[in-house]
Amino acid sequence: MKTINKVDSIYLRSTRERIIPLFLNCVITALILWRVFPPSEIPELYYFFVGILCSSLACFILVIFKVKASIHMIAASGFFMFAIAVGVHFKININGTIALMMIILGAIATSRLHLKAHTNSELVIGMFTGMFPQLILLQFWL
Repeated sequence: MKTINKVDSIYLRSTRERIIPLFLNCVITALILWRVFPPSEIPELYYFFVGILCSSLACFILVIFKVKASIHMIAASGFFMFAIAVGVHFKININGTIALMMIILGAIATSRLHLKAHTNSELVIGMFTGMFPQLILLQFWL
């Protein structure tokens, strides 16, 4: 993207620069859902990737409306919610993993603030954009 002058830097600081990469992410995730994870084989992974697609589409829509969300927080919080759901689904104790993942979420948020890549509101928007689709899709496989 930088080579063909579609972005100014690899950091994608403006919402305009995020449109094409997010669109490509949505297309690749849809292809993964279509070709790799049919819903009948491993429903947990299928719905995890459906949640990823929903989060990517939500982030894409936010970018169109000039709202910047932290894609790092979207990914980390989406995986966090999925890990909790897998623990509940298979009835395993993952309290230590949940605690470690919360520390990692805090470290990601702190690093994004320290680098001045995002504001507090962008991190919160990213966190909810990642968690909410995973939470909604729980009813289909949990």
